[in-house]
Amino acid sequence: MEMQEPFDIQIENISYAVFPEGNDTYVIFKEGKEYTHIQKDTDLQWLKLDPETALPLFEVDEEINNIGKAILAYQPEEEEDEEE
Repeated sequence: MEMQEPFDIQIENISYAVFPEGNDTYVIFKEGKEYTHIQKDTDLQWLKLDPETALPLFEVDEEINNIGKAILAYQPEEEEDEEE
C-alpha cells in the first residue's frame, strides 16, 4: 500500500490539513498549525494520541471523531495530465 498524499478537509468553517503517517495514524493541522495526532480505532471511533507518549487517549472526542469521518469520506481526485 502506497503512502497517501496529505489532503485538506473542511468541517463546518474550520480547515484541517491531514497528513497520513500509515497504520491508520494521521497528523492533523488545524488552521495551519499542528494540532494533534489521531489514530483510527473503528470506522466510528477515532483516538487522539498523547503528544508526549504517542499512546492513544481513550476519551470520546466529538471533534476527533468528526475529523475521522471526514478522512474516511475523503476521495482523492484522480490526477489528470493536461500537459501535452
